[in-house]
Amino acid sequence: MHNVLGERNVSATEVSLSCADSKFTQQELPACKPLLTPGIVIGAFSLIGIVFVPIGLASLSASQDIVELVDRYDAECVSANDKVGFIQDTKTDKACTRKITVPKPMKGPVHIYYQLENFYQNHRRYVKSRNDKQLRYKDSASMITNCEPEATGQDGAPIVPCGLIAWSLFNDTYSFSLNKKAVEVNKKNIAWDSDKNKKFGSDVYPHNFQNGGLIGGAKLNEKLPLSEQEDLIVWMRTAALPTFRKLYGRIEADIMANDEISVVIQNNYNTYSFGGTKALVLSTTSWIGGRNNFIGVAYVAIGGICLFLAMAFVVLYVLKPRTLGDPSYLSWNKENPDQPN
Repeated sequence: MHNVLGERNVSATEVSLSCADSKFTQQELPACKPLLTPGIVIGAFSLIGIVFVPIGLASLSASQDIVELVDRYDAECVSANDKVGFIQDTKTDKACTRKITVPKPMKGPVHIYYQLENFYQNHRRYVKSRNDKQLRYKDSASMITNCEPEATGQDGAPIVPCGLIAWSLFNDTYSFSLNKKAVEVNKKNIAWDSDKNKKFGSDVYPHNFQNGGLIGGAKLNEKLPLSEQEDLIVWMRTAALPTFRKLYGRIEADIMANDEISVVIQNNYNTYSFGGTKALVLSTTSWIGGRNNFIGVAYVAIGGICLFLAMAFVVLYVLKPRTLGDPSYLSWNKENPDQPN
């Protein structure tokens, strides 16, 4: 036994010595060690600036060409002083008509969004209040883990889909007419294909949904599988910020300047209890998506800073030049670095 232990100790020592002498531990692996000469630094900053500034200007130009109409309606579509009581009264007609005049031509498709403010979908408890297996698999209908308080109905049966996210589904509806002619809203393909195909089952149907004492939001069609209920799929992709937009549908027709859009809104969703706001957004798109000046401003700012630094280094190099050392004397450039000259 003593000999066996001794052999093991020797082996461990040999291993530790071999590891200590490896090129990795001695930091002798091949590596790129560029020399930051004034020419390389000035050239790198100039290249970044020359590339970034045109991209930023193109992004800003595309963003400015997008026509976007935002109509906040939560305050104007409530006639009573008690807004919470008004929105919770199921017997009150909540229809509200809004008229929007188009300032510029809008080439179809025109995207329709609903915008909510002060709604924290990123709250930890809210985000966790769902069961992904239940949404995906038919045999997992009874899996209601993390779905409290919207896990089971009054009869004790599981709710499909369960959880606070699905329960609070947005339920305002919009009907559009253009110059007094009804316009159809295309609500197909508003959700991500990856969500429809991989996160929501084609054989999973709603069950016992919104049958409790307190209704949270929209109801679902029990004859359609979850993979085809795209309003739910869009809503279930939670937003990272308290102000967000979600796609409601598209108007495929072109809209000319000075046309009048009439919108009949069913103002059902309760944002008044938590001080939130609601708005209807009509927007065209471009190759960068919707209107977003941040990307263009960021590219222009970074490119401008790099060009400024390049010019500053040029002026500094001209006014106070410094003689560079001979790189051949660097240790990694010597043929035999261990031998003295």
